[in-house]
Amino acid sequence: MECNIDAKGKALRLVLGFGQLAVAAVLAGLIVAGLMPGGAWWWLVGGVAAGGAFCVYEGWNGWCAVRAMGFKTPI
Repeated sequence: MECNIDAKGKALRLVLGFGQLAVAAVLAGLIVAGLMPGGAWWWLVGGVAAGGAFCVYEGWNGWCAVRAMGFKTPI
């Protein structure tokens, strides 16, 4: 994959990705502590964690999936 974002875009995607991973960890902690019911909420945790991991991947490699599809992004 060819780099299609600049340093500013890489930094933003890394920050957003790590932020999403932190939110997923907090949600998982709330479920484990019994403050939120389990069940379907684990799907939300998995989705947020997967999205965060993908954002970190994009930022680390300098590649944006949306830009690769031909859309113009401001950052």
